[in-house]
Amino acid sequence: MDELKTILSDSVNGLLSERVTSELIRRAEEGTFPKELWDEVEANGLTRVIVPEAQGGAGAGWADAAIVLKAAGEHVAPLPLAEGLLANWLLAEAGLDIPEGVTTLLEGEFTLEDDRLSGTARRVPWGRDAAHGVVLVKGKAVLVPLAGAKIEPGVNVAREPRDSVTLSGVTGSAAPISLPENAIRLFGALVRSCQMAGALGYLSSQSVAYANERTQFGKPIGKFQAIQQQLAVLSTQAAACGVITDYACAQVEKRGADAAFEIAAAKIRVDDASGIATSIAHQVHGAIGFTYEHSLHFATRRLWAWRAEFGAGSEWAKQLGRETIAAGADALWPHVTAR
Repeated sequence: MDELKTILSDSVNGLLSERVTSELIRRAEEGTFPKELWDEVEANGLTRVIVPEAQGGAGAGWADAAIVLKAAGEHVAPLPLAEGLLANWLLAEAGLDIPEGVTTLLEGEFTLEDDRLSGTARRVPWGRDAAHGVVLVKGKAVLVPLAGAKIEPGVNVAREPRDSVTLSGVTGSAAPISLPENAIRLFGALVRSCQMAGALGYLSSQSVAYANERTQFGKPIGKFQAIQQQLAVLSTQAAACGVITDYACAQVEKRGADAAFEIAAAKIRVDDASGIATSIAHQVHGAIGFTYEHSLHFATRRLWAWRAEFGAGSEWAKQLGRETIAAGADALWPHVTAR
């Protein structure tokens, strides 16, 4: 890790480890948006890591974004940090001004006429707390204010806001963008994969620590071979997800949307790992891991929720399967080895 990445890692992990407490997460799950923490995140430029310096960002790359996103997942920060980071990058790609405050992502059926946007997006992250939303429609990125939007509150299994947002002729700022119209889903899958890799890292370290603290039959349960084997599987799953998400980010840095294969592979891998890892973590922790007072469920519930967002792993696997079949048998090996 070079010096810049070390500084970035120390900064984001230091901030989140100090500020994100169990009490803060509980208040967020009860509906109180942690605005003070969000203001600190913005003040540190964490939502503008991959925005060019000329547009007020850090001018860093996707490898640096991965550091921020994994930290957000590891500390289960109850913020739309991933959504804001991606939204700001899309605005920068379109050359649009980036506003202050919470900006979220809108996926749905939208129409754009004379920069007036109409349509509905469902399961919008933090829609109720966002000042703006970003939509991709007709080859354009559109930044739209959400002050007059109709919002129907909802939550995912982690009790993170996932709201329905309806716009009716709202005037936005629009500009052409050279990314495909599924870019929100595509790069959304990447940012979620990075968050999930961070959360899996937390499960591994938390489970190892608990196994070394919890005693049974006169010694820590981590000394029992059966537990050691399970922890080894958990650690392997977390490590594999860290590697594949780093690789996907590196390929996006080189090839942009042409790295769709790597993004899909990352989402498939972390989705698979989440089922294995959460099961092991809860088995190691036993009954205490299921109590609301313990912090384990903050990570496991988010992993369960994030698996389905921006395309479940099974959906991405079907897409890769269809593309592979369409390319024909002779193209399979060159397609795989070229990566």
